[in-house]
Amino acid sequence: MENNTTNYGQSVTGVVIKDNKVLLARHTYGGGAGKLIIPGGYVEYGETPQDALKREYLEETNIVVEPKNIIGIRFNNHDWYVAFRAEYVSGEAQSDHDENSEVIWIDVEEALIREDVPDLTKKLIQCAMSESVGLVEIPYEGSTKHGKPYLYGLD
Repeated sequence: MENNTTNYGQSVTGVVIKDNKVLLARHTYGGGAGKLIIPGGYVEYGETPQDALKREYLEETNIVVEPKNIIGIRFNNHDWYVAFRAEYVSGEAQSDHDENSEVIWIDVEEALIREDVPDLTKKLIQCAMSESVGLVEIPYEGSTKHGKPYLYGLD
């Protein structure tokens, strides 16, 4: 949930596919109200995008995930949004009854044709299904003054 430690310029999402089904949440507010979208949210100050994704998924869906490679980045003059391919770890899908009204596993092919799934969500599902590896974490030695540094690039 948003608070005074929220960095409104940075957000994350992750596409989780299990048994050819993608996890989507029916959004309850804003421009996405009523739409089935990929869960995600804002990064808190002092939090890595990977940790933000884990937290957001657990808060919104009751699902534990592990972020993998980056499959997309959406940005404009106001903010940025990093999309990970994420692995299902555990949990039973449940709505938080706040930011979403339902959380469902839906067949990937169905999600790609439904009218209540926005184009950005469809494009990110397609990116996650791609055989392309995407951007992967590349370990390197760097300053830890502001926490562990991360570099994602083509392998």
